[in-house]
Amino acid sequence: MTNTESILSEIDELKQIAMSDVDKLHADDDQLENWRISYLGRNGKLSSLMKILATIPNEDKRLVGPKINDLKDQLNKTFVAHKNNINKTEDGSDYFDNSLPGLNLSAGNYHPTTLIIREICEAFGSMGFEILEGKEIETEKYNFDLLNIPSDHPARDQWDTVWLQTENTNVKHLLRTHTSPMQARVMEKSKPPLRVVIPGKCYRYEATDATHEWQFHQIEGLAVDKNISFSELKGTLFEMARKLFGSDQKVRFRCDFFPFVEPGVDMSIEWNGKWIEILGAGMVHPKVLEGVGYNPQEYSGFAFGLGPERISMLKNKISDIRNFHLNDLRFLNQFTI
Repeated sequence: MTNTESILSEIDELKQIAMSDVDKLHADDDQLENWRISYLGRNGKLSSLMKILATIPNEDKRLVGPKINDLKDQLNKTFVAHKNNINKTEDGSDYFDNSLPGLNLSAGNYHPTTLIIREICEAFGSMGFEILEGKEIETEKYNFDLLNIPSDHPARDQWDTVWLQTENTNVKHLLRTHTSPMQARVMEKSKPPLRVVIPGKCYRYEATDATHEWQFHQIEGLAVDKNISFSELKGTLFEMARKLFGSDQKVRFRCDFFPFVEPGVDMSIEWNGKWIEILGAGMVHPKVLEGVGYNPQEYSGFAFGLGPERISMLKNKISDIRNFHLNDLRFLNQFTI
């Protein structure tokens, strides 16, 4: 082997050793710098090869010189690449050390409104009620007309209802102000006996404060069959209160007025020494039954509506209904299942 061939072989061997050594390094800046000094430093191994270049004939320098320069460029690029990788590691971006302990991943929770809606629906579900959902965009017919709400009722005013502009000008559309339209829709499509609860969002054009929101949830209940009496309404709601608030919960019914029931009542619970109203209810009005094709002489029923957020406010000591919509994790993380 000639002297030139020996130098070329030494260059290839140095390249293999250098690459092997750098691959063994951990993500450590000091170790990488020591590697650079060892191979690329003033007194490094590559510098020793450069000195040998001066001892060989000129015709061989054209063969050996480019090889040494290529090796120098490759070692410099390797150094820069590993340096950048270490910098990324310090930023915590790309490098993954599988020897580190695992991270504690935070699990999401159900929203408090979802939790209370499920709890209420489960209470009625245990009494044989079916859970349904309805449209949030309603027509004037179902939101008002079929519920025996007069044409001059204040609820129809533009200051109380969010009316919508649609292409069909013959039918007025709105964001439903309550879940009661589902009473008519369910009865139109089904024959008695019926027992359903319908949770959903409602919208009213009103100012917000600690106890009012323009968008809120409501749970509508409806039962229709032959010979349903007011005592069944009271018994159903009393059982609901026991399931939600405890077996010793006291309730109170007082006369109230709602256009789509007759007679109408509100139900209150005794809470911290005070009576707190939590829902409105009553026997389905005969005109509502007639409007969907039921014979009020043959069928009777009861209906009720309650706000799940208000129930949650009582049970969880929440003072402001607006907290349900703030997306504040300090508030939301208090509710777990």
